[in-house]
Amino acid sequence: MTAPSSPLSALSVHGDRHFDGLADKFAASLYGGIRGELRLALLDRLLPEMLDLRSQPLLDVGGGLGQLAAWFAGRGHPVTLAEPSAEMLERAREALLGISAGREVSFIPATLQALPERAPGPWSLVACHAVLEWLGDPRAALAILAGLLAPGGQLSLMVFNRDALRFSNVVKGNLEKALDDRLEGKGLRRRLTPISPLTHAQIMAWSAELGLEVRGVAGLRVFHDYLRSPPPSDVERERLFELEWRYCRVDPHWRLGRYLLYTLVRPDAPVPSASLPDSSSAFSPATSPTSLQHQEPLP
Repeated sequence: MTAPSSPLSALSVHGDRHFDGLADKFAASLYGGIRGELRLALLDRLLPEMLDLRSQPLLDVGGGLGQLAAWFAGRGHPVTLAEPSAEMLERAREALLGISAGREVSFIPATLQALPERAPGPWSLVACHAVLEWLGDPRAALAILAGLLAPGGQLSLMVFNRDALRFSNVVKGNLEKALDDRLEGKGLRRRLTPISPLTHAQIMAWSAELGLEVRGVAGLRVFHDYLRSPPPSDVERERLFELEWRYCRVDPHWRLGRYLLYTLVRPDAPVPSASLPDSSSAFSPATSPTSLQHQEPLP
């Protein structure tokens, strides 16, 4: 990983946000408290339903602190975790020591852009959770991920939802910011607002360009992030979790999840090479397939 050019910026030469020096803040902000618990608990239920899991090897792209890698390793998958931040990679290594005995877990200090050389595969299973929103060119990153997949391979992709970020700003009273569409973070100092929050329309359009089939989609934290105050008791926390689970794949609720979780599949036939226009080009809203209107797991 290229070190930040100044103490005010944590962006790499690719314009990506990495997290050296921020592991503690990252862990507390994204995984501390109930919102982290909800994220992990929902993934624990969703992943077995949204993916065809047969203990196949997994490439965990931008694996961070290792929570997702631990989940897959604990279920018998050989795991390769790739992460550009040396600090985060060491934390992941320490976290996985306790559960990796007798299981194959390896670590690669690498950016997403380096993976075609460092871990070319092809892979039958790739996970990339909460990574694209921290990259300067998430569209090109998805093309790289598609190229790592074997025919029939599955990509579990989770992205930070731009529409949910807008709604959250309105709820908080940041009306001018929402009207001006000033939603992205700048990647400065220790702030953890993603620099490239993404919309469902973008993921649908980019997937179609790359020849990837969208087999399922869900929203994580469709209610929690809009609460005026956290649940005051364990009973209320359980009720909130049941609400989150009940509606995470039901339209329209999933569309305002803080994160959007996708299962993307490379068809058995070769994926056509996609000519990607400039990543700044605008998108018209994409229409979701009929099969996504009520979010039952897709065949």
